[in-house]
Amino acid sequence: MKMKVEMVKLLTSVAIIAVMASCSGGGDKTNAAMDGKVLTAEEQAKLTPDCVIEILKKGNEEFVNNELIVRNNTERVRNSAQGQHPMAVILSCLDSRVPVEDVFHRAIGDIFVARVAGNIVNPDILGSMEFACKASGAKLIVVLGHGSCGAIKSAIDDVELGNITEMLSKIKPAVKETKAAFEGEASSSNKEFVEAVCHHNIELMIQEIRQNSPILKEMEDKGEIKIVGGYYDMYTGKVDFF
Repeated sequence: MKMKVEMVKLLTSVAIIAVMASCSGGGDKTNAAMDGKVLTAEEQAKLTPDCVIEILKKGNEEFVNNELIVRNNTERVRNSAQGQHPMAVILSCLDSRVPVEDVFHRAIGDIFVARVAGNIVNPDILGSMEFACKASGAKLIVVLGHGSCGAIKSAIDDVELGNITEMLSKIKPAVKETKAAFEGEASSSNKEFVEAVCHHNIELMIQEIRQNSPILKEMEDKGEIKIVGGYYDMYTGKVDFF
């Protein structure tokens, strides 16, 4: 049984290396997941936005199939202490049921993660994304929403409470526009409506990034980065990109 587990780990490691090699133009790739290596500036520079998407898709497939590898995090901490060269920045909801690094089978130094309820965009988030991409070389921005989102449901229900009220106001446009075109019960108890609002909220947040960050818009127009959406299924763990 132990031998079988080790074989699965080895095959998974080889798959990760193969994806990295094909995306970065080959080269001498070691098993970074097992030996504590972190992404270097040279390796990051060779990646394209499309390749990073494929790496995240592959990692999510491994997460869904419960093929996660135990990483040498202690060594990774030491190796990343003097710098970082992540491949992507993920804007995720605050929800504790969406462990972003695990969802994409990534480790220390692989991705930037920004978290805020409802995966909304504000000047602080935009500044963080600009740092991640323009200053640190990340090739991809993913706005990641998820099913059964409490922030989405609260916006639908017009919840008003402290600073939550202002936060939810940023999700209200998605609720209003989705409701106008939705056929069926437009309430937080309707799973289909909640999912529809969540998807549209992701789309609107992507629009906000492009409209309110000339830096990121220019980088996308030049093909230096891509800005995409992702939806995390709470029941399966699968992320659908769009």
